[in-house]
Amino acid sequence: MGTTTLLGSPLICLALVLAALLAGCLGAQAPPQSLPAVEVREYQGQHLSSVNDIQKNAINGLQYVNVSAYRLTVGGLVGEERNFTYDQVLGGFPHYEKVVTLSCVEGWDATILWQGVKVSDLIDAAGPDPRANTVIFTAVDGYTTSLPLDYITGNQILLAYGMNNITIPDEQGFPFMLVAEDKWGYKWIKWVNGIRLSDDPSYRGYWESRGYTNSGDLNRSFLGS
Repeated sequence: MGTTTLLGSPLICLALVLAALLAGCLGAQAPPQSLPAVEVREYQGQHLSSVNDIQKNAINGLQYVNVSAYRLTVGGLVGEERNFTYDQVLGGFPHYEKVVTLSCVEGWDATILWQGVKVSDLIDAAGPDPRANTVIFTAVDGYTTSLPLDYITGNQILLAYGMNNITIPDEQGFPFMLVAEDKWGYKWIKWVNGIRLSDDPSYRGYWESRGYTNSGDLNRSFLGS
């Protein structure tokens, strides 16, 4: 009897109606809209350059990569050649971030917070051959460069998908750019679509075959053997 009386109370009925209306209003709300990511300009007290401070140098102009058709090939002297989609790279490997300054031979530099996966993790997934000592990188525009395998593994070199907490823009190398720390900018290959292991340390990429040093070390001139 008491329960029947309580449910029939005008106040209780009003509360139930209001609750139903509120639930209906909430259920009818549109899903939250995604807003553009905001570039960060400071990290742990360190000032960061803008992504726009990196000048748009390319041998064949700006490249626009169809991410649906894109594949990153890891091959050469490996146990099994691997071909990763963009989503497989982002979803299949640990993510890292670190601040690294890119220095160009033209005289400018940019300090950026890079987000990416370790190149060594990608290589490990393919099973590096013990004979391999060199990593050759290729890009969708035909650009190439190379670096020693022990440099890649010993410095936790990143293949970046983000900079300053935003996705790398097309003009800066989307979907992936190599963060070749302590190397001149011509080693920072954009639009990377290939990682090939080799036993030829004398391999010379685009600019190296045109007189730039093969090492690309920042502590020495970029011109020479």
